[in-house]
Amino acid sequence: MLTLLPERLDTVVLIGAHCDDIVVGCGGTLLELCRARPGVEVTAITFTGGGSLREEEERAALTSFCPGARLQVTVLDLPLGQLPTRWERVKRTLEDLRAKSDPSLIFGPTVLDGHPDRRLVAELVPVAFPDHLVLGYEIVQHDSDLHQTRLYSPLAEPVLREKIDKMLEHYGSQRDRPTFDAESTAGLARLRGVQCHARYAEAFHVSRLVLGMAPLTSDSPYSHGQA
Repeated sequence: MLTLLPERLDTVVLIGAHCDDIVVGCGGTLLELCRARPGVEVTAITFTGGGSLREEEERAALTSFCPGARLQVTVLDLPLGQLPTRWERVKRTLEDLRAKSDPSLIFGPTVLDGHPDRRLVAELVPVAFPDHLVLGYEIVQHDSDLHQTRLYSPLAEPVLREKIDKMLEHYGSQRDRPTFDAESTAGLARLRGVQCHARYAEAFHVSRLVLGMAPLTSDSPYSHGQA
């Protein structure tokens, strides 16, 4: 397997439909990234939960999962389960974010997700960020909507353990959900680890990657030698 590293990684955008989506989907990778890049600028937007206990949980959790980062968190108060009816607000929010930032990397939901809120957000992210690398994280649900992934972020066992501990610590309102426990999180991470020859991993969907082997120029290959 070939390991590819981003050429530039100084600004990261995190996008979640619901409080805890970001941490569940890419919390381990986020811990590793922020520790490897001290001072990285992280902007997080969550579309539901604003003004509630869920917002308090989200802010505390993201602060914990982004050690040493320059973090900015926004939690909107759109209604849970009704984002498709508020798609104009979601689209405008993403476009406003794009006008203010040029991120090196974006983490967000995948269009393969079965939840309508996350799927709507995933469909609109590339509309606002058509030229950016977007990694679609996966979340275990009751409706068995997991799909085969092709991009992996290996996690050491202590990092996975830290992810699980922090999840359970900061999202107390979610602890009774069977999809939010240590076993489901570790089980998926173990499966993805097997698929990339690691012990544990988080996995992502990516719709487009551009591979550059040399700097691009504006010269036409047909212009050389012409009079």
